[in-house]
Amino acid sequence: MDEPEPETPFAAVSAQTTKYGRIFQSYLDKSTPFIGYRWAGTATLFCFFALRIFLAQGWYIVVYSLGIYLLNLFLAFISPKFDPSLEQDEGMEEGASSLPTKQDQEFRPFVRRLPEFKFWYAATRAIAIAFLCSWFAVFDLPVFWPVLVAHSE
Repeated sequence: MDEPEPETPFAAVSAQTTKYGRIFQSYLDKSTPFIGYRWAGTATLFCFFALRIFLAQGWYIVVYSLGIYLLNLFLAFISPKFDPSLEQDEGMEEGASSLPTKQDQEFRPFVRRLPEFKFWYAATRAIAIAFLCSWFAVFDLPVFWPVLVAHSE
């Protein structure tokens, strides 16, 4: 592990960034099998964020943006990677059905467009960023709430 000293300051910063990125990735890899604990941590972080918003009585645009982003992630999570309606349309043209009816036909399991781990990671990162934004007054924009209600419909 005796690496030579970097020649430029940029190379030194790059080397440290790479080092810490690998450490962070190793912790992410170690957390992969602990689904319940990961989601419990995310729920706890979300509760802290909700408590912060409730007590501060502001940052509603941050909450609205976070809600839209989490909804988008959730829809990607429950959507199939391959659209079966398109495959069914192609199969109808060929005269085939969408489900396997014989032993020699291939069974294709449900594959999500957004895997669970990526969903968890993106949701946790978004909640952490929203929580961080709730501590800066620049993000506390005045919002006329009927505009948000009308926009979401």
